[in-house]
Amino acid sequence: MAEAAVVGFPHPIKGQGIYAYVTLITGETPSEALHQELLTRVRKEIGAIAIPDHVQWTPNLPKTRSGKIMRRILRKIAENAPDQLGDTSTLADPSIVDLLLNERLKH
Repeated sequence: MAEAAVVGFPHPIKGQGIYAYVTLITGETPSEALHQELLTRVRKEIGAIAIPDHVQWTPNLPKTRSGKIMRRILRKIAENAPDQLGDTSTLADPSIVDLLLNERLKH
């Protein structure tokens, strides 16, 4: 794993769920084994309460030109509220938003 960002989203049972966006190291490919390894590591290092409800693999995260992750955008994508993304003009790569939205629809 190269990088990750975690945000909350409304969960029908827990109230607040955990949605993780994970970027892999070049050469790694997403797999069920890697997914299980990630969940096991979170359980061991942090605890069962921190296990993500959803893991979305992504080639990149939405960042500003200065390199800050735009968590607001990630939160709205996790909430399945693409119409509430707000201003995306400061993104270094705006195309990542469409990619994340398309992948979100698969969940």
